[in-house]
Amino acid sequence: MNSDTPHAALQAPSPWVARFAPLVPSGGTVLDLACGSGRHLRLFHAMGHPVVGLDRDLRGVADLAGIAGVELVETDLENGEPEPALGDRRFAAIVVTNYLHRPLFPALIDALAPGGVLIYETFAVGNARFGRPASPAFLLRSGELLEVARGRLQVVAYEHGEVASPKAAVVQRICAVKDLAAGEGLDGDPEPRPLPRS
Repeated sequence: MNSDTPHAALQAPSPWVARFAPLVPSGGTVLDLACGSGRHLRLFHAMGHPVVGLDRDLRGVADLAGIAGVELVETDLENGEPEPALGDRRFAAIVVTNYLHRPLFPALIDALAPGGVLIYETFAVGNARFGRPASPAFLLRSGELLEVARGRLQVVAYEHGEVASPKAAVVQRICAVKDLAAGEGLDGDPEPRPLPRS
């Protein structure tokens, strides 16, 4: 992969995504939903993962077309059902940043392979005072990602609050694993995952 592309220089990977990237099973395929300029496609591809970038406009990742281990899918997930785009594929990780379309939540969890990792980070209620997005349709409610994960994913880490960087915003983020199997001697709770350093 050519890291000298103009797109790679536009924006660094999210520190939240980079922190939890090591939890993704080695060599597993990573889906970057609403991939934009591909900052997370580039991160996971550099780590040796096959990657799938999905967006309604792939111009931001045009330089990645034809590279081995990179698949680009142009589709608008907000016009119709997600299943045609995701099919019956299962991913070792699904990454979503700065994007929210609530009807996709069940399909995203279904598209995680057993042991797969969901890394999600986007804006939350209260962000309007800092600018866009300001519409409730694009802002997570308090604890919403925890509710999405409840009973389906093991939450590894969750945050909700104001941040100053890369710009002032209110964000909510989660890292969760599709593994609720009871760990030995844990009274039915799943085996905890190691927390990567921040």
